[in-house]
Amino acid sequence: MKRIIFEKVLLNGNWAENVLLEINDDGVIANIETGYKGSGDMIAGYALPGLNNIHSHAFQRAMAGLAEYSASDLDSFWTWRDIMYKFAGKISSHDLKIIASQLYLEMLKAGYVSVSEFHYLHDAPNGVMDMSFAIMDAANNVGIGLCHLPVLYMASGFGGNPLTNEQVRFSQSAEGFISLLTKLNEQINKFDHQHLGLAFHSLRAVPEKALKYVLEHNPTNGPIHIHIAEQLAEVDDSISFSGKRPVEWLYENFEIDDRWCLIHATHLSDDEMCVIAKSGAIVGLCPTTEANLGDGIFPLETFLDMGGNFGIGSDSHISVSAVEELRLLEYGQRLDMQKRNIATSEKEVHTGTNLYKSALRGGSMASGFKNNEIKTGNRADLIVLDRNASTLLATPDNHIIDRFIFNGNQNVVQHVFVAGEHLINNYEHANEDQIYDKFKTVMEGLQKHLD
Repeated sequence: MKRIIFEKVLLNGNWAENVLLEINDDGVIANIETGYKGSGDMIAGYALPGLNNIHSHAFQRAMAGLAEYSASDLDSFWTWRDIMYKFAGKISSHDLKIIASQLYLEMLKAGYVSVSEFHYLHDAPNGVMDMSFAIMDAANNVGIGLCHLPVLYMASGFGGNPLTNEQVRFSQSAEGFISLLTKLNEQINKFDHQHLGLAFHSLRAVPEKALKYVLEHNPTNGPIHIHIAEQLAEVDDSISFSGKRPVEWLYENFEIDDRWCLIHATHLSDDEMCVIAKSGAIVGLCPTTEANLGDGIFPLETFLDMGGNFGIGSDSHISVSAVEELRLLEYGQRLDMQKRNIATSEKEVHTGTNLYKSALRGGSMASGFKNNEIKTGNRADLIVLDRNASTLLATPDNHIIDRFIFNGNQNVVQHVFVAGEHLINNYEHANEDQIYDKFKTVMEGLQKHLD
């Protein structure tokens, strides 16, 4: 049994002092004692649950910031996608492991305690398993929790249009996909703090028959993720093909529940928002990527008023900052609605606190990690904010999370624990120098493909 003493811990929505956590060998909190007066070293600062990053394409970390030039007057998601395809074709399993290791280290240092990897780089010279093993090895080496989400990708558009040459690397048949999931399900238990779910790339990339086949034969009991309604063009294409909007069609044809995470879901009707909220499904928001690609602004206030759940992800990794995702999520609403403090509720009037708690709840559901609160029976996945950081000095307790999110750009995540393991200690990871050195070598090797 591991014993850790914290100066302040967020318990049941309030800050408790001198808190002892007892953590079992599985990384689960077995006991909590407040007002602890016993011996032992105390970790100073504000301890609270860490966020789960619920949407990641790890390989895109290596191309972040390299699509910021004009290819035409009609630059959009679709022109960015062409650049991404070109780059994706050059990544080996060796490259992917090293890129993902650097990325996952950056996630830990930013306050993320797990990552849900939406993984569609399947093809590798030694077989499809190698690319998944690269992700699993990277997460294991860094220590971050992993919800591995292999992706089914079969078509280039609604109606089962054939894949383009650039998309062939992502392809799997429905039967091959079930075989991959079955094999990975047998292997992933060898890694601590990892589990398996699955993902469908999108309704345009997976025909109805294949969706049904996979759901009927799914060997996993983890989360189910899908890109949906990210772009207006996708919504229009869906209506042209089926007569239905994407979310509308999905709910009319499948049983959607709280295992499902609908990534982006940017363009929704009120009826679609209502049905998502009632089903318990989570919307996976990635504000920095959605802004970068010009996707649009998610109707957050209406969705929250309906009782909807959301989590956040860093997606293309132009930013690896939970703070920036939440800040931009709120600021996008303010710009759109021309008023302040959108993401509040009657129960929680502090915008940052309400955003953070909401993202904790939805992120736990979408990732399959029971860690949205610090309490007995939950994983010991937590971060500690630096009480001496200039942006947190002289802050009343009920404003701590607000200041964490809305004050400056200084990283104040001083410590990070995943399943009770002290992975970030005073802002540093034990292996960060060697991870960086390997990343530098890989990036230099890829440079010829990045221009």
